[in-house]
Parts: sequence; C-alpha cells; structure tokens
Amino acid sequence: MRHSKHKIAVVGAGIGGLSAAMRLAAAGASVTVFERADWCGGKLRAVPSEAGAVDAGPTVLTQRHVFDELFEATGASLDDYVTLVPEPLLARHYWVDGSQLDLFGDTDESCAAIRDFAGAQEAAAFKRFTARCQRLFRQFEAPVMRSGQPSLATLTATVLRNPKVLADLRPTRSLARDLAAEFRDPRLRQLFGRYATYVGGSPYRVPALLGLIWSSEQAGVWRVEGGMHALAAALAQRADEVGVDIRLGTGIARIEGQNGHLTGLTTEDGTRHAFDKVVFNGDPQALSLGYLGPAAQVVPRRAVSPRSYSAYVWSFAARVSGIDLAHHNVFFGGDAKSEFDDLDHGRMPSNPTLYVCAQDRGSRDAEHDCASSERFEIIMNGPAGQERPEEEFQTCRDRTLRRLACQGLVFETEPAQSALTTPSDFNALFPGSDGSLYGRSPSGMMATFHRPTARARLGGLYLAGGGAHPGAGVPMVCLSGQHAAEAIMQDLALTSTSPQMDMRGGTSTGSRSAVAAPSQSLGS
Repeated sequence: MRHSKHKIAVVGAGIGGLSAAMRLAAAGASVTVFERADWCGGKLRAVPSEAGAVDAGPTVLTQRHVFDELFEATGASLDDYVTLVPEPLLARHYWVDGSQLDLFGDTDESCAAIRDFAGAQEAAAFKRFTARCQRLFRQFEAPVMRSGQPSLATLTATVLRNPKVLADLRPTRSLARDLAAEFRDPRLRQLFGRYATYVGGSPYRVPALLGLIWSSEQAGVWRVEGGMHALAAALAQRADEVGVDIRLGTGIARIEGQNGHLTGLTTEDGTRHAFDKVVFNGDPQALSLGYLGPAAQVVPRRAVSPRSYSAYVWSFAARVSGIDLAHHNVFFGGDAKSEFDDLDHGRMPSNPTLYVCAQDRGSRDAEHDCASSERFEIIMNGPAGQERPEEEFQTCRDRTLRRLACQGLVFETEPAQSALTTPSDFNALFPGSDGSLYGRSPSGMMATFHRPTARARLGGLYLAGGGAHPGAGVPMVCLSGQHAAEAIMQDLALTSTSPQMDMRGGTSTGSRSAVAAPSQSLGS
C-alpha cells in the first residue's frame, strides 16, 4: 500500500468497523483497527461445539448486494471469499395448535401456501401486504437507509413527491394495529409482527412502516456456508489484504480531544496513539455514559435511549428428533401480547416465541442424517438493562426445551450452561450496551431520526455499527460503515476507491490481524 499521510483508527472489528476500514484503506488511508476481543465480527460471533463452530449471533443474511458492493469497492469479488447459498424456503413456522406454514422468496409460492393454510381471503391480504411493503422499501431505501444523513425534511419531500406513499405509510398505526387491519387470522398477525424483533422492538410499539422488513427478507435470504461467522472472517481477510492493520486483544481506554476536535486515543496498556480520524464501532451509549472519557461523551441520551431488546441465545450441538426442520424455523407461543408485556416490564418471557437455526440444514440439501450431532442456535427475546437472578439459566432452559418438545422438537441431550449467552453476558461482551443488541429502541415514528449518524459531535470522530444509522441488521450495519467511510473521505478529500495494493494472490502486508485469528478464536 502506498504511503498515506492520513492515519485513521477504527475502534472495534465488528461488521461496521471492518466495512469502514476496507473502504478507507482502498481509498489510500493508513488504517488501524483496535479490537478488545480475540475475534473479528463483533456480534457476528461463534462458539465451539463438538460439531464445529456454531453461530452465536445474527443468522439471517439478506441484501447480499450490500456486501457485493463492499468487496467491489476494494477491487475484489465476495464470491472469492465466502460461499453464499440462496434459500428459496425463507422460514418454517410452527404454532402451538399444530399448524405449520412455510414462506418462500417467491411471492406466488408463499401465496399458495397461505391459501392452503388460512384461505383465499388471507392469501389476497398477504399479496396486498407484500406489495405495499415492497413499495415502502423502494421509496425509503435511498432517502433513509442509503443516506448518510437522513432528515425529516427529506422524508417529507419523498411523501410530497408521491402522495400515495402516505397511504402506504400509515403513520398513526403501530405494526400490530396495521396487521390487525390487514389479516383476520391471528397466526398471520403474529408471524409478520415478529419482524419488529429483528430490530429489537415490539410490534405493539414500532410504526407500521417497519413492515418493510418483510420486504427485505422476501427479496432474498442467503445461507453462509460454514456459518454466518464465515462472513466476518471474509471481511477480516480482505481488510488484511488491502493493508488494514487489525490488532486483536487491544482495547481502548480513552478517545481524546481538545477544543472540540479529536487528538488521538489511548489503549488499555496506557499507550497513546495519534490519529487524524477515529471510527467508533461500538454501542454509542458507551460514549454517552463516558466509558471512553469526557472528550468522547458527545452522544445525546435521546440518541441511545430507550433501549431495544436483548436476547437469550443458545449455541450448541446435539441430535434431534420429532419434526423436519428447515434452516430457519420459528416456534410461536400461544399468546403474542403476553410475550411483549413481559419484555416491556423487564421479565424473561413466560410464553416466548423461539427461533431455531439448524445451521447444518438447507432447502436444497439431501435429507439430514438425524443420527449425527448437528449445530443449533436458539434465540429467545429478552429485556435489556436488568440484573439476572441465579436461577436464570435453569428457567431459560426449561422454557426453551419444554416449549420445543411440546411442539414436536426433542433434543437428545440438554445444552450446558456454557452454551447460553444471556443479556448480562452481552453487556459484558459489548460494554455500555446494557445487553441491548440493537442500540436505541425502534419504538415511535421518529426513532430513525433520533439514532446517531456517522459524524459525531467531536470533530474527527465518526460512528458505525448497529447503534448508529441506519440501524440493526447485518446489511444495515455494513452500510453504517460505508456512511462513516464516505464522511471521512469527504472530509479528507479522499476520492479514490481503487485498491492500493495487489489483489488476492499477490503480496499482502503482514499484520497482527491475522486472517487466521478469527477462526482460531471460534474453535474451528
């Protein structure tokens, strides 16, 4: 890589931080990533099991084009680093009454499945709902998600240019109320309401607009061979190849500034480093609370509060019997409202919906050998910001396994306590987060505009990650890194996005990063 006078630090090797680092290095900057953990990927993490590394974070990949664009910006192809397999069967859904519904990437196929499941009237409602969500996604992708600085004025202008958007937007309705008007079958209301939890919210509190999350999933879901953590490893590898220096096991104690401008940072060993710009890829609430010093305490409370939900996440290997699983599976509880009442009152749900990822299964795979141990990730929504009692593990295991057994899924062996990540564990892994997995709560029509954007109020400090705009979800986090990189490029007049070193197969600068380091930390 050619010498650059621009020295940029990225605090955190999550997807947002790696995304920013890759683009900045390709534009000619000298980039150093500091990561306190011994792996790359942030919440896109994995833990060891007898069957290999099993995901312990996000499991659904949509909008693969966002990652294609990232690799193309560095002169590479995503397909050379990771294998993504399209999943025509998006998810298999189970209810306590024994009913089951598969949804597909093909709208007509899903429509036929819903007709068999709930009748022609509900199939027609589904088709209308899908078309409306697609229109909303098209209208708001550019001015909101793809914009580094979205504003209410921009949103208003979008509506004024096309007044029909307002009818689709339904600004006075929550998602739950909107679904109640759309579908008669309570099971379908429950199914599409769960998309609010993708961004850590309740369907009874988030705006109807968030129905567009269904449009994002319906447009395509990809299974990552080896697990979602392989995507993080791919980003780390490409970052290393374009000259990014990734320093694992190196935490940051302070971000320093003077007279409203950043001057550098200090690592936990007391070493001070001078940088022109810093990208903070962590929960912005850590800055708001002063965890990285008073100079960086520049994120207002309303940008990070109230908090979104957390989760109880099981990651383990076992043999199972009873029902035929897809890759993505959802087991609904009998009372949708009670789950969110519990969460909003800081309680573990007594009647939860459970998501089960059968990591070793796919729609196009041959029939799975149930005699073999396979990898599972099970997610139960949980509240953030609470201390948990000692009996939390046993309570969570009982509620998880008992529910699944009642709905036909039986695990031969019960997972150990080490297989569970609780909200308290997430807070320890990601300081300042309160265990919240998605940053600020998405509740309320204006939540998007309260979320912090790429430029922080300290000159030279930028934000990336799920707590920054455009918010939660793996592709959105990747876009947050793009927004941060583009803001820095604009401020430094860095316009080149062509790679400054040899491509894959050429000479790479050796760094402590280690392309191998992430897989070692995952036990694979």
